Amino acid sequence: MVSLGSLWLAIVISGVGVWIMQFLVWVALPHHKNDYRKLPDEDEARRSLTPQNIRPGQYNIPHVVTRADLAKPAVRSKFEEGPVAFLTVLPRGIPRMGKSLMLTLGFAIAVSLFAAIVATRALDTSDGFLDAFVVTGLVAWLAYGAAVVPDAIWFGRPWSAVAKQMLDALLFALVTGTVFGWYWP
Repeated sequence: MVSLGSLWLAIVISGVGVWIMQFLVWVALPHHKNDYRKLPDEDEARRSLTPQNIRPGQYNIPHVVTRADLAKPAVRSKFEEGPVAFLTVLPRGIPRMGKSLMLTLGFAIAVSLFAAIVATRALDTSDGFLDAFVVTGLVAWLAYGAAVVPDAIWFGRPWSAVAKQMLDALLFALVTGTVFGWYWP
């Protein structure tokens, strides 16, 4: 049996490796450049939202409290007239990159930790590079990629953006699996 402690270096290195790969995906590669589109009149949208002093959070338009509301003609007409939207509001000001980068690193290390936990239960020291690569890579791919699929199903996220994130997740999984394969005891 493989102990979790024997994989601490693989956990840290794969987490840092994924963190670097995430940076490269979002900064150096061009495939996410068109994931978000500009509103036809951004300034007018900002002018109409600013007086509402919206706190950071998630919102939907039109907002429905219960399923019974969907039977009301006024609510139904709001859906038919549009727009139907989900809106995420961030705190005012330029987003703080340092905090987001550190949280991303923590998430990558956590995914690597969970991949290691699964691998210690599924594999033995007699297993080699390929076994460690497949088990940890699959866990990582699911962790990095599967969560975006329901966003497309329920919240209208474009399937093209989901496909790109699943591809990104595959890159992160390859990093994770390779590191665990190299460091497998």
